[in-house]
Amino acid sequence: MSTRFVVTGTDTGIGKTIFSAALTAALGAIYWKPVQSGLDEETDSEVVTRLGGISQSRILPEAYRLVTPASPHLAASLDGILIDPARLVPPDLLAPLIIEGAGGLLVPLSDDLVFADIFARWQIPAILCARTTLGTINHTLLSVEAMRHRGIPIFGIAFIGEENQETQRIIASMSGTRILGRLPWMAEISAEGLQQAFGANFDIAVFKEGAR
Repeated sequence: MSTRFVVTGTDTGIGKTIFSAALTAALGAIYWKPVQSGLDEETDSEVVTRLGGISQSRILPEAYRLVTPASPHLAASLDGILIDPARLVPPDLLAPLIIEGAGGLLVPLSDDLVFADIFARWQIPAILCARTTLGTINHTLLSVEAMRHRGIPIFGIAFIGEENQETQRIIASMSGTRILGRLPWMAEISAEGLQQAFGANFDIAVFKEGAR
């Protein structure tokens, strides 16, 4: 089995798609966004293609493409769709695979199913993306608890934002979770600049060796 990771987050809009683009490029991986909510603007798959400098052949089609930019359970309801977890099965590939969730771990896919339930079924090592700004200690520690409660294998935490040493320290200490690195915010992001930032702040060997 090739290297596989789930990329999830403590919240929406924290930069996990940018992180996914950088990791997909660094590993020469295939990218899959199982559920996309919102089609009027650039989708996450399109962002990864652009910022990762990745060919369309390395982007798998979404299992669900939902029109409204809302929680998947609501977007699916508005589209007259019921999300079937049987369709959310990671493909077996020879190449590395990066799978990105939507929003946080407990974002609902239906009235009785959240993303964390799917991740628990998959048993694929998960990377938790977390902000470095105010409020992230609570959100990150709660997310780690939710993952452990469901038996989701935690590969590590990736911080995104400006350095906040005390916040990063206390999260590492209280969660007992490996810190993979920190991706700084960039005013302007290009595929080249993102890869340089990722290479300067993360050890790619950890990702290549740790999820086999």
